[in-house]
Amino acid sequence: MSHSVTDAKGRMPPRAATKDRTGENMPVTEHYFSAEPVAPARIREVSFDLGGRHYTLSASGGVFSAGRLDPGTSVLLRKGELPGADAEGTLLDLGCGYGPIARVLATVAPKAKVWAVDVNSRARELAALNTKGLNVVVAEPEGVPPEIKFDEIWSNPPIRVGKAELHGLLEKWLPCLSDDGVAWLVVSKHKGADSLQGWLEEQGWGARRHASAAGFRVLKVVRA
Repeated sequence: MSHSVTDAKGRMPPRAATKDRTGENMPVTEHYFSAEPVAPARIREVSFDLGGRHYTLSASGGVFSAGRLDPGTSVLLRKGELPGADAEGTLLDLGCGYGPIARVLATVAPKAKVWAVDVNSRARELAALNTKGLNVVVAEPEGVPPEIKFDEIWSNPPIRVGKAELHGLLEKWLPCLSDDGVAWLVVSKHKGADSLQGWLEEQGWGARRHASAAGFRVLKVVRA
């Protein structure tokens, strides 16, 4: 996900806490899926080329992969089947981060409505900045109306949060696909891509490996 994460109810999982011998809380390491990052908001530019277009986006500390386009996201955008210029409907960038996926989707499919969802408040601010003037709605998970169905979901899901949290995230959002909708997920093959594919199939989803590149698998997920 150029991304952050929510639990099965759309909330951010609690951050790990440690205590010293007196029982007092000790400092914890901030994660990009923190709802309110405290890392300095130093704006920097992230540029990349895709499909004959050049993109320059603003990123910042406290969001996912602020120094460059994440390799997994790059593989997803290059190997997934991006919608065409005439595509309509409703698309979701799940865990949008500073918005590279949402920006690309809204650029290549200007007639579609794109939702960019993240728990990280700074990520949402940057995503709104990076998609200004495009048909994009930036929201926290709780801000997405429950009746919305998505024709496409695009995500680089946060593997490092743990299997249970990842499964909860997908159990919440994949049912939001329309009947003939498709989800495009990218996962490192060394961090459980094949096991995730197997789990999705066990849950009754049609999941297949669509492409592989640079150590990542792109999974195409549909209703079985």
